[in-house]
Amino acid sequence: MKEAPQPVRIDLADYDYAGEGANGSSYNHKSDPDVMIKLYNPGKGEQALDELLVAQKVYAIGIPTPEPGELVTDGERIGIRFRRISGKKSFSRAVGDDPSRVAEYAAEFAQMCRQLHATRVDTALFENVKDRYFRLLEQNPFFTPEEKEKLAAFIRQAPDADTAIHGDLQYSNAIFAGGKRYFIDLGDFCYGYPMFDLGMVYLCCNLSGDDFIREVFHMEKDTARAFWKAFAPAYFGPDADLEALEAEVRLYAGLKTLIVERDTRCPMPEFRVALDPILK
Repeated sequence: MKEAPQPVRIDLADYDYAGEGANGSSYNHKSDPDVMIKLYNPGKGEQALDELLVAQKVYAIGIPTPEPGELVTDGERIGIRFRRISGKKSFSRAVGDDPSRVAEYAAEFAQMCRQLHATRVDTALFENVKDRYFRLLEQNPFFTPEEKEKLAAFIRQAPDADTAIHGDLQYSNAIFAGGKRYFIDLGDFCYGYPMFDLGMVYLCCNLSGDDFIREVFHMEKDTARAFWKAFAPAYFGPDADLEALEAEVRLYAGLKTLIVERDTRCPMPEFRVALDPILK
């Protein structure tokens, strides 16, 4: 069995703080504009290694993502060195900075997602999204055994596919610089039915609270809702039955509770409400 790579020690004094997310913080190198690091929060070194190994495979098959480097540590936290995309901006930040362009950015993000979800992958290299969710369901301490049985049945009946799934498809996890676009934060990358991905887009736009959307996605809740209303027809097509599709997407948005509760380690009733048709 191949040994896990050992993290390279870095001096955090060589980096400038750039921002943070639910699982860690990012830093840009002070003198090398091509280098950035993402350090996971203490105790999440295994998650950093998992993301590095997946990011390397995703980059190798040509999905647009910043080139991953090696595992690093500041002595307390473990993270990943990446090639920095200079002048980047996330789609959520772009919308927050200029809400008048929400429809434009939503359509661009939808096109990225369509291309991703049309990309067939070697299923021997990545995990099946259903297996990912069965594992998350088993590890979740907040659902009752009866609820878990119903959720497992829903996961089991979902269609199968051999196409790419980002796994955490937030509009903050897609960036652009110049004319190029990239996906980031690929630790949950797998393959399967695209609705597992689209549920997160719906959750971020429609189920997340006003304060959370303002703090994390840099926009007002009404703007986030407008993003979804522009995203859906751009992704599914103008002739699609958007009402029926949204009803389906909402169920997968509720299923994303398993991802959110894994990261927050607490129950999330505001997202679980979308699971009512499954759990009732």
